[in-house]
Amino acid sequence: MENPSNVTPPHDPIAASLAPADDRILLSHWLPPSEGIVPRLRVGRRWVSVLWALPLGFTALVLTIAVAQSLREYPEVRAFITRYPGIAQAAPSVDSGFPWWLRLQHFLNMLFMMFIIRAGIQILADHPRLYWKRDCTPGTDWFRFQRPVPKDRIWTAKDDSVTLPTWLGIPGLRHTIGLARWWHLSVNLLWTINGMAFYALLFSTDQWRRLVPLTWDVLPNALSTAIQYASLNFPVDESWTRYNSLQQLSYFITVFVAAPTSIATGLLQSPAISNRLGWGGRVLNRQVARSIHFLSFFWFVLFILAHGVMVFVTGLRQNTNHMFAGVESPSWAGFLPFALAMVVVGLAWWRASPFTIRHARLVQEIGTFLIGWIKGLAEWWDPASELTEQDISPHFWPNGTMPHSAEFDALVADGFARYRLRVGGLVEQPREFSLADLKAMPKQEQITTHFCIQGWSGVAKWGGVPMRHVLDLVRPTADARYAVFYSLADGADGGRYYDVHRMHNMRHELTILAYEMNGAPVSVLHGAPLRLRCENELGFKMVKWITAIEFVHDFADLGAGQGGYNEDHEFYGYRMPI
Repeated sequence: MENPSNVTPPHDPIAASLAPADDRILLSHWLPPSEGIVPRLRVGRRWVSVLWALPLGFTALVLTIAVAQSLREYPEVRAFITRYPGIAQAAPSVDSGFPWWLRLQHFLNMLFMMFIIRAGIQILADHPRLYWKRDCTPGTDWFRFQRPVPKDRIWTAKDDSVTLPTWLGIPGLRHTIGLARWWHLSVNLLWTINGMAFYALLFSTDQWRRLVPLTWDVLPNALSTAIQYASLNFPVDESWTRYNSLQQLSYFITVFVAAPTSIATGLLQSPAISNRLGWGGRVLNRQVARSIHFLSFFWFVLFILAHGVMVFVTGLRQNTNHMFAGVESPSWAGFLPFALAMVVVGLAWWRASPFTIRHARLVQEIGTFLIGWIKGLAEWWDPASELTEQDISPHFWPNGTMPHSAEFDALVADGFARYRLRVGGLVEQPREFSLADLKAMPKQEQITTHFCIQGWSGVAKWGGVPMRHVLDLVRPTADARYAVFYSLADGADGGRYYDVHRMHNMRHELTILAYEMNGAPVSVLHGAPLRLRCENELGFKMVKWITAIEFVHDFADLGAGQGGYNEDHEFYGYRMPI
């Protein structure tokens, strides 16, 4: 019987099983802590602890100082330093000192980077491994701070996540990637806006001359500067008008190479963007982008540490006067503003994690306000990238809370012969389909990359019913704006798992209800008998063990009203193409 469009039918019965959620992180309900290990790098076939960097770095520093001081005893080296004192003679000077806008942006950049780095470490802790291959097969990682994947049990991606100290990550608790992403992406937007303003002001004044090398003499002068610093006989400081060549190169790389690289490789980890780029998205696949993103992060950390040290050892008074007071004088005019800035950054560092734990929903809402519109725009990029059978991953990480019910066990026992998929809500023709009915419908196969919010990816061949065909059968009404997918499984915090998609997603060419994976029936571990594939979204939105689909006008009265189980309980966003 047709439903008039002005009549709202009752929700699917499963909606009564959706659980409300607290607006805070309740530690008693959260994933138990799991300590990681000291970060390790793969060198050949061996894993080496990064702690070796401490004695090796100290030894290298002592040797570098000794070598540099010895080199300066040679007449040829002294002549080289005389010829190339550290600043290219052809380099133009800057006449405007350190203007107010430069000082303000310097402080904002320092504040934003603190949040970006801490939230980025928290995101990495959710899948604490890095790879150079798209597959994320255990044992192929090149960097990790987690133990090897156990071979004697099912080990999910959520099991692999580790706890961080709350002073390091934001908020530090295990598997708080939803909140960490709001911090990371929101502050990244502010950092990018600040950077765009910096570029504009930089090139509309003479300040660009500080950072952009204009002569090849910058290279020998940078070498000369490095020898002088290493020998502990520092070059003459002229930073009020010109940076020395080593400073200039390091700033140039940071501002014009590392920063754009960080932004680009962050975006390339998005399913909507990567799947739209075709060949480019395959070459710079998610794991390559993720590894390069980490290396650019590492550059920023090294730059900040080196920059901080040099501020103190090359003249705290002069440096703080320049950057915090904008004066070149023997006074201490810049020290108090510098101290106040450090207090602000310190307080923000101290309060970030407690604030996030206590006001998790607020962090989610602020993040949605700042970057939700960008995610909404990205959803309109229809996925278009398919791969070949040679690209299929040898390992596809399992994830999610498995169904634990007599109903599901009975379905598994009879091979899902009694399985029924209910499709209703705001539709003209509510229907029920058996698995046999679904398999009798037009079948679509696609080989695509799965992007998990935790950071891993994998390629599989999926077969199933195009969602477009289901829409044609049930005919959603004009009032239907969202499709709600209900699972046979409960979520980790109790209550039935569900997720919401916009109708636009349901009409994507690569959105299917999959009952096959790599040419065989989808395994129970990966979502049997039926799971969603929606290739412009992150993996948690592709509901597994689907039992019902309901078309609704709004989802505010479902669960906690956030658009899905992870959105309700783990503070994700319901539009997640990035």
